[in-house]
Amino acid sequence: MRQIALFEQGIAPTPIEEMSGDYGKNRYYIKREDMIPFSFGGNKARKAAEFYREIKDCGADVVMTYGSNSSNHCRIIANMACAMGLDCHIISPEENRERLYNTRLVESFGAQIETCPVSKVSETIDRRVEAYRQEGRNPYFILGGGHGNPGTRACVNTYREIADYERRTGISFDYIFHASGTGTTQAGLVSGKLLEDARIKESGQPARWQKIVGISIARNEERGREVVRQSIKEYLGEKYPALYREEELIFTDFCCLGGYGKYTKEVRETIEKVMAGDGIPMDTTYVGKAFYGMGRYVEEHRITGKNILFLHTGGTPLFFDLIDRE
Repeated sequence: MRQIALFEQGIAPTPIEEMSGDYGKNRYYIKREDMIPFSFGGNKARKAAEFYREIKDCGADVVMTYGSNSSNHCRIIANMACAMGLDCHIISPEENRERLYNTRLVESFGAQIETCPVSKVSETIDRRVEAYRQEGRNPYFILGGGHGNPGTRACVNTYREIADYERRTGISFDYIFHASGTGTTQAGLVSGKLLEDARIKESGQPARWQKIVGISIARNEERGREVVRQSIKEYLGEKYPALYREEELIFTDFCCLGGYGKYTKEVRETIEKVMAGDGIPMDTTYVGKAFYGMGRYVEEHRITGKNILFLHTGGTPLFFDLIDRE
């Protein structure tokens, strides 16, 4: 199957394009993770490729994960499990059960969705995993959002693609912005940069100036930073003390706008502007919110004349939920 071949062979590099719209006094580029050719793409497909190998190697017969009704991660995992011929079981909070396009897709892939109060998620997961084991089955559980070393490793690969693009084109990015949710994407990008900086230093080349900015879509700054930091530490392992620098972890919660899934008319207007000017769909939960946050960050920090890269992490089905709300 084409889907399985994609995961077997590895995700091909996604394109980086210069944006044509008027977004401020900088040069804006976008990395199109949404163009990964599996289940509407997105960085969750990149992460799924890493989990695919572990699922296959351990001989699992049911894939489990956690996520909300708007989760891109759940859509991708449900689709992957379906393509692999495996059962999929998703634990989801019973709060806010609006039936979004991602929800419909998860259902169409035959995944079982079990809801529970958000305060009961952990115990529900533990109970369901044990129930499968008692039935003689072999469940494989993936943390929400693809959190964990496989997910971090996937986003280290994303950063390597960015660094390779810089070497090939001679274009150096001063800033990289992205939506930061569970934290794995940011952990991977920062880990990738730390490893690349170490390589540059060892080669005797001059150090680069570049900042990776995570725009939180839900978590407060203190909690968000700690989760990302721990993921970086886990991934780098024994290299962490020598490589990690606190100033490399920029996680800002100024644009949470009321929490997960919440947005303002300014976010919607930003999405409409990007679609009209560049033909790129974004959503209100993740990418559009972060793109709007990038604009505010650049303005408030008076950033001008720089090369800025925005990482489009996917979520195309959620764009159509926005249209439905008109």
